Amino acid sequence: MERRLAAILAADVVGYSRLMGADEEATLSTLDAYRRVIDGLIGSHRGRVFGTAGDSVIAEFASPVEAVRCAVEIQQQIEDCNRVLPERRIMRFRIGVNLGDVLVKGKDLLGDGVNIAARLEGLSDPGGICISGAVFDQVEGKIDLNFDDLGAQEMKNIAKPMRVYRVRFDETGSAKGVSASDSLTLPDKPSIAVLPFTNMSGDPEQEYFADGLTEDIITALAAWRSFPVMARNSAFVYKGRAVDSKQVGRELGVRYILEGSVRKTGNRVRITAQLIDASTGHHVWAERLDRDIEGVFQLQDELTLRIATTVEPQLRQAERERSVSKTTEDLSAWDCYLRGRSYLHQMSEEGNVSARRMFERAIELDSTYGEAFAALAHSHLRDILIEVAESRENSIAEAFAAACRAVTLSDASAYAHSILAQVHLWQNEHRLAVAETERAVELNPYNADLLHSLGNRLDLAGDGEAGIAKMEEAQRLYPQDPDLHLAMTFLARAYLNARQYEHAVEVAQKAVDRRPDSPHAHYILAMSLGHLGRRDEARAAFDACERLHPGFANKRADWQPYPEPAKNQHLRDGLHKAGLPV
Repeated sequence: MERRLAAILAADVVGYSRLMGADEEATLSTLDAYRRVIDGLIGSHRGRVFGTAGDSVIAEFASPVEAVRCAVEIQQQIEDCNRVLPERRIMRFRIGVNLGDVLVKGKDLLGDGVNIAARLEGLSDPGGICISGAVFDQVEGKIDLNFDDLGAQEMKNIAKPMRVYRVRFDETGSAKGVSASDSLTLPDKPSIAVLPFTNMSGDPEQEYFADGLTEDIITALAAWRSFPVMARNSAFVYKGRAVDSKQVGRELGVRYILEGSVRKTGNRVRITAQLIDASTGHHVWAERLDRDIEGVFQLQDELTLRIATTVEPQLRQAERERSVSKTTEDLSAWDCYLRGRSYLHQMSEEGNVSARRMFERAIELDSTYGEAFAALAHSHLRDILIEVAESRENSIAEAFAAACRAVTLSDASAYAHSILAQVHLWQNEHRLAVAETERAVELNPYNADLLHSLGNRLDLAGDGEAGIAKMEEAQRLYPQDPDLHLAMTFLARAYLNARQYEHAVEVAQKAVDRRPDSPHAHYILAMSLGHLGRRDEARAAFDACERLHPGFANKRADWQPYPEPAKNQHLRDGLHKAGLPV
């Protein structure tokens, strides 16, 4: 048989039988997912899997340095994945790495070189790595790791005791030999670093465009204020360097990384951007944009706006998913706030009850959390909107108190000012509502939700033309907004009162298509169709509204969204023209 020297990595699941006994399907699903992670890392380090039996993996590497690097990345990525699992499903591996002589039999490897790796695996801690003295001699000084010398260890069926070393992991799960001050603590809220976009054009003259785009995106994202954005000087340290996203996350203390590239070909420029969860290395979002390069500065502004307005909602969605994966006992104030916002989106009485409970819990955990007070106010207003409030006056009073507290605690929070504006709207203080919303937009000029709100409030306050323009602008900014059906309903109402009936029908129908369970969208659609004399279609929309919310029209008999009675009457005239009961 052929013999050769090889570095062998052996990995095995800790407590596999116990996990299978508790939940076979979940355990097998987790193992399959983790095997894909492990196999991918082995391949990226130029290794080869030659043995898999049940829960174990055995692979060979030409270099012991690559084998140890691979082992460390496996344990760190598995630990990252474990953070989103409930305690009972957490799966950890032991890993052993040996360098020795092996026998080659086809694609299989045999002999003591393999057996010792398996024995080393058995000596390691759950989530840990043990290496042989032979491996240590090869990697010492070549890898930035700390090791514990476990001395000579006797192993089953191995003739002589062997010196064993253990890779030292710190409390964060990092195996790098760094001091505590070198690893920054992640903030409670999501944080992001925008790394310098790479110039892929091969033209040094285009470097200014890539750098300028990066700086503008940093500035645009920083305007949100809802999460920390790493300053330019810190991010540009990584310019021109091939970096590992997880390492950058640890070094800068950020949870997310935005990176991308710029490639110019003729009169076309291609921008790619991707958002990465630095804790796992997984991609959250990616997009490619192709544009003509005429008017380079205008193009830069357009791309900045497009990327910035897309990244922020993606971050919110990623954070909601992160929060949902946690157990109730592990929730921070930020997690409670996120879960509450998710419940609020359900537009139901049950969802609102759950949302308020989460916001109150967030305030218990952090009594200075201004946005949690704003969200609490939002939940009281939502009770009125979905018509489950026991007392409209009490709900407005509760909302006003919470919103004022929110602005006092977080005057720089666009969300807090926006919710206070909503309270003013329910109090028929339309000009105050516009002023507070303008303040919110000033704090966060790229947020589509706020532009929608400003447009709606301008329309209600009597400036329909400006309101329509703002709402149209907002829909162009972020057409994937999960609450877009509400914004479309408000825009349709504004078109309706501007006598633009065709536009009103078109937008109201889009709102219905996006959210068929929204009675408000069907109601505005019925009114708009009535003004066009399309009686049968108006009746169908009205009937759909009543099926979703019996008695909706009767409750709307004295509906007064506008301070001008003539505008409110004009809305109801659409139902009269269709012969509908009002």
